Amino acid sequence: MVKDLILVGRFGAPHGVGGDLRLQSFTGVPCEIAAYKPLLDESGTRQFSIVSLRPVKDSLFVVKIAGVANRGSAAALTNASLYVPRDALPDAGEEEFYLTDLIGMSAFTQAGEAFGRVIDVLNFGGGDILEIARASGGETFFLPFKKEIFPHIDLKAGCLTLVPPVEIEAKPLEG
Repeated sequence: MVKDLILVGRFGAPHGVGGDLRLQSFTGVPCEIAAYKPLLDESGTRQFSIVSLRPVKDSLFVVKIAGVANRGSAAALTNASLYVPRDALPDAGEEEFYLTDLIGMSAFTQAGEAFGRVIDVLNFGGGDILEIARASGGETFFLPFKKEIFPHIDLKAGCLTLVPPVEIEAKPLEG
């Protein structure tokens, strides 16, 4: 993936035989995905233009893409992700950020001890999850991105505060 591309959507399965396909929007206002330009593939080389967009539910749409005229062409795009160059997006604002900004941030406990580093932001449908590589090595942790677990984010310093859930801090039972 090209650096400085922000994920804004993902194509789903074809819809009908005329080249329409489903599109999941990850934008703040889902229907505005059609206004983001240019929409690019993961390599940043192929551009997509949304000709029409009709809602199915919430952030799911059926779209017509320029140059995609049949089911076979639409099927070739199934699961393809859509990106926008970072500089094409508006500034996030003082207290806001894009989830991609979290990747690479250092995580510290409330006591100021190094915990690890954010290596990915995932979402499998139940909410955002941060993958944290421990400073001490070993397996990574997958933690829900919630205010009670990550109460403070300092974008300028590139770090966040982590209050580990009890499951992480609990000692194994001896038995």
